[in-house]
Amino acid sequence: MLCPGCQDTHVESVWKITHWHVTCQRKMNEIIYRREIPLTDDIIELYKSSGINRPIEDHDRIELMYKNSNLVVTARDGDRLVGVVRSLTDLCYCCYLSDLAVRADYQRLGIGSELIRQTKHHIGDQTTLLLLSAPGAMDYYPKVGFEEVSNGYIIHRKH
Repeated sequence: MLCPGCQDTHVESVWKITHWHVTCQRKMNEIIYRREIPLTDDIIELYKSSGINRPIEDHDRIELMYKNSNLVVTARDGDRLVGVVRSLTDLCYCCYLSDLAVRADYQRLGIGSELIRQTKHHIGDQTTLLLLSAPGAMDYYPKVGFEEVSNGYIIHRKH
């Protein structure tokens, strides 16, 4: 598969894409996408900036969330973590996208869409991608190819 940014084939799922800042049209640094588990402190900092509702006060829980996930793709601007998508999957039938977060000052640049595209690339066409949306993101997901479903159920966690 070719990298959409440079049209080259990269090893180890590293994708480099240059983004343009929408409001002022200045060129931003190269965004690099790769499969990796970021440092827990970096994840918490990203979550705080993105506005995603996760237990950021519980460092150990965030660390376990990532340790027990088998598909994590990051977006980095240099060494800075600017986006992450975390999923649980069997890689052949179903993939649950649990977290999608992009740093506030990098939102609306296509990074979230590319993180979803990277996830779809890794799971393949034979695998269903599903998620539970936060109420504030319900309008976003249809724009990036998700279809709303009404045939689901949930048992909420107690804490």
